[in-house]
Amino acid sequence: MTRLRFSSLVIVLVALVSLSACSEDPPSVRVRNDYKNKVNVQLKPAVGSTININDVQTGVTTVGQDVAETEWTASASVQASSAEPNATFKTTNDNIYTVVITNTEPPSMQVLVEEK
Repeated sequence: MTRLRFSSLVIVLVALVSLSACSEDPPSVRVRNDYKNKVNVQLKPAVGSTININDVQTGVTTVGQDVAETEWTASASVQASSAEPNATFKTTNDNIYTVVITNTEPPSMQVLVEEK
């Protein structure tokens, strides 16, 4: 009887570990401003509502926001600059995307990807 309980417990634990390993985190997007002036970034999904991340000061990286798995277009307005850098990227689960405004003249945009 004890052996049967132990076997049942092991089976339940293996099932729980397997299920937890299969869970996926939604993608996240954040903004990092390496440029000398503050920026406003607009994130537009292929379908759905636009996300605005405004007043990102020099040297700041914002907190990641969970987003849908889809194609996104990021565009930035940079204080005291006529440049409007932009980028397009596709998000997938279990990744965080960092939209970087570079410290170049004119400023440009890069999108970095890393696993969560």
